[in-house]
Amino acid sequence: MNRLAHETSPYLLQHADNPVDWWPWSEEAFEEARKRGVPVLLSVGYSSCHWCHVMAHESFEDQETADYLNTHFVSIKVDREERPDVDAVYMEAVQAATGQGGWPMTVFLTPDAEPFYFGTYFPPAPRQGMPSFRQVLEGVHSAWSDRREEVADVAGKIARDLAGREISYGDTSVPGEEELAQALLGLTRDYDAQRGGFGGAPKFPPSMVVEFLLRHHARTGSEGALQMAADTCERMARGGIYDQLGGGFARYSVDREWVVPHFEKMLYDNALLCRVYAHLWRTTGSDLARRVALETADFMVRELRTNEGGFASALDADSDDGTGKHVEGAYYVWTPRQLSDVLGDEDAELAASYFGVTDEGTFEEGASVLQLPQQDGVFDAERIESIKERLSRARAQRPAPGRDDKVVAAWNGLAIAALAETGAYFDRPDLVEAALGAADLLVRLHLDERARLARTSKDGQVGANAGVLEDYADVAEGFLALASVTGEGVWLEFAGFLLDHVLVRFVDEESGALYDTAADAEKLIRRPQDPTDSATPSGWSAAAGALLSYAAQTGAEPHRTAAERALGVVKALGPRAPRFIGWGLATAEALLDGPREVAVVGPADDPATKELHRTALLATAPGAVVAVGTPGSDELPLLADRPLVEGEPAAYVCRRFTCDAPVTDTAGLRQKLVS
Repeated sequence: MNRLAHETSPYLLQHADNPVDWWPWSEEAFEEARKRGVPVLLSVGYSSCHWCHVMAHESFEDQETADYLNTHFVSIKVDREERPDVDAVYMEAVQAATGQGGWPMTVFLTPDAEPFYFGTYFPPAPRQGMPSFRQVLEGVHSAWSDRREEVADVAGKIARDLAGREISYGDTSVPGEEELAQALLGLTRDYDAQRGGFGGAPKFPPSMVVEFLLRHHARTGSEGALQMAADTCERMARGGIYDQLGGGFARYSVDREWVVPHFEKMLYDNALLCRVYAHLWRTTGSDLARRVALETADFMVRELRTNEGGFASALDADSDDGTGKHVEGAYYVWTPRQLSDVLGDEDAELAASYFGVTDEGTFEEGASVLQLPQQDGVFDAERIESIKERLSRARAQRPAPGRDDKVVAAWNGLAIAALAETGAYFDRPDLVEAALGAADLLVRLHLDERARLARTSKDGQVGANAGVLEDYADVAEGFLALASVTGEGVWLEFAGFLLDHVLVRFVDEESGALYDTAADAEKLIRRPQDPTDSATPSGWSAAAGALLSYAAQTGAEPHRTAAERALGVVKALGPRAPRFIGWGLATAEALLDGPREVAVVGPADDPATKELHRTALLATAPGAVVAVGTPGSDELPLLADRPLVEGEPAAYVCRRFTCDAPVTDTAGLRQKLVS
């Protein structure tokens, strides 16, 4: 019996009609394996994963394969986005055993959840040196039946090795000038000066590294850091990884040039990149950065906002190509003929030149991904805008990619921060309202009476899985951004509730190290713990950043101490692997700068108050926190004992326990935030 029909995960629901007798991750599933004396097949993926869909169609929808699985295994299906802890533990085992990982992840376990055989995608027939899935199943069944003691020994050893792995925490002191300079040097070595970004193909948007580079430039004046950040952002925005018609970024580029994306669009990528482009504009005034930040924000609100006010996780890479066949990128790519059908021959020729559409195609079967290649010519802006509008209307008639409507707390926290700041920078109160709507949903639905977070919800129904460290940290980050933008103390209060949980339930009291799961969470074969940033800030880095900002807003010494202790790992890893700890490096920049604390006091409807508040928000000082309110307000701690100056709205700037004289003009405030 397939048991997925009542799950909230769209990914699990995609498998609810499979002939495989799927179980969700549960103790009952392992008890069933013990009772039957069979091994467990653990299959992990997510709804917008292209190869997860392929393996599902080839194997899990095949009756003969399902019959074999149902006879010889207990099969468990996990959405990695709902259970990042389960995914992390077994992905570590896969990578240790095979040297690589990815999704779909296929792991065979004993009934005690100990892994003994690993893989990712397996084809239905042998291919390119890979065994077929059926061959793997038969081999595992044979080993389990004939050599069970040997299998149990292997599984036990793997489980012990995983449980015994401890992170080399590094120095207990915080990273300083030397470590951050070494990190910058390491990034310079990996930088692709010709194409932007770091390393080779596939190329992922380095949003957290760019944030570090912008903060490093702000603190030190390093032109090299700013150049790498600006050039990378421009190359991505002009490439096929960016949706030139609808805004928003795809997951990654399969090539070094940012031309051909893996077409899935993830909430977390777009939230992080929206914020980075807004910060790039804040630093440089770049029109391109402004446009991309706003288009990405509009994409999130238009295409990812759910009926309940939260933000959905992702849009699929695949969609119907018009013939009933699901094809990767079908919604986004164009041929010259398709351009002509929509635009007519003359405008189609212009569009092909402007967007880099060729007769040969830049993708598959003669189709091209729209880009903005560097060109010397001047284009008629009104005509280009007309072309974009007509192509957008035509594209909207195509079958749209599927949407994963699951609301993930952590990723909504990232979106809240991005939309709040982007709305404030560009006078878009609708974006701030969208951030408030998502924050309200998290408080109403995801937070219980003890301020414990649920990881996910869908259609207004909260999921059963507990929040992990990144949920607490990223939601706190979003709430802190809202507090700075709106001046509403309730968001600082909620951030404090969440960060108190971090201090009590996620921090190792002895070392200051952080765990990805709470001390009272479900016990797995290993308690996951990873300080490295990948597609999103690690829970570790995100918690350090949120703790530091909260301490700056409130003066809470335990939170600052916890942030400093957590940053010890950045001192160890930053010089060696800067590409993989960008958010940690960005937080270290904030610590070195103070961070600065800005309190703006004045009547809410006074234009001078608004101008001082906006100036404070636009400060590039790394990690600066902002409080705004009326004289005598107790909404935010930074406002305490901050009077008007000769009856005029004023701004107070402090850092490292020292405060400057208050200022009443924006020029004076701006000077205090750059020196």
